[in-house]
Amino acid sequence: MLTDSHCHLDFTCFDDQRDALFERCHRAGVNHFVIPGTTADSWAKVRQIGQQYDYCKIALGLHPYFLHQFEPAHLAQLEQTLALGEVVAVGEIGLDKWPGMPDYALQQSVFRSQLSIAQQFELPVIVHARKSEDDLLKLLRQQKFRAGGIVHAFNGSLVQAERFAELGFVLGIGGTVTYPRAQKARRVLQALSDQAFVLETDAPDMPVCGYQGQINSPERLMLIAQEVATLRQQTIESVAQQTNDNLLRVLPNWHEV
Repeated sequence: MLTDSHCHLDFTCFDDQRDALFERCHRAGVNHFVIPGTTADSWAKVRQIGQQYDYCKIALGLHPYFLHQFEPAHLAQLEQTLALGEVVAVGEIGLDKWPGMPDYALQQSVFRSQLSIAQQFELPVIVHARKSEDDLLKLLRQQKFRAGGIVHAFNGSLVQAERFAELGFVLGIGGTVTYPRAQKARRVLQALSDQAFVLETDAPDMPVCGYQGQINSPERLMLIAQEVATLRQQTIESVAQQTNDNLLRVLPNWHEV
């Protein structure tokens, strides 16, 4: 039994197939899902999915990619919504240095604010890191953030991985490692401890090798797990058990929501 620790099943591409998708996932051995919110406008839909399907856990946050539409009132709205007690984490939040992203100073300001909110509610965070791992580590240390969480779609170095682990984070491992050309990501995965990572698809994004150009789906998490097991010379069963245990460790209120 696998858990997809990061999938955007609130996106409109899933609206007409959500029930059928969950049935396919369950047949494929994928039984639980974490759905992170990305914008203030999306939170109501994410919450509705979490309420409708008890095998879906949710997180809420302001994703750096969408900060073109940011308003300061969204931070107060986040606090009010978190107070309802339905979430396992604050996320997806973070920093993105890819060309064309929103102003980086704004990203850092909003990230700091969301860390403070997570600290207020004693919640872990789900972090988006693209070409920004060192900056994120610096801000986490400056803020003395100790609740940990998940670094989604980790693509950094082994040294950076170890620094995140020191702060109580695990790393999200997804479709990237299924590509033979992704040598750095595959080497880092092989060097990680069993306690250092969880599995994810980032559906509908980050397609698994062989499915390029298609909408990604949590039902393909087993393909990622199989690649992880092969690269680490472990069994699928041990990878599933380890990653589920890791997820429950970093999202400690999983069974309370």
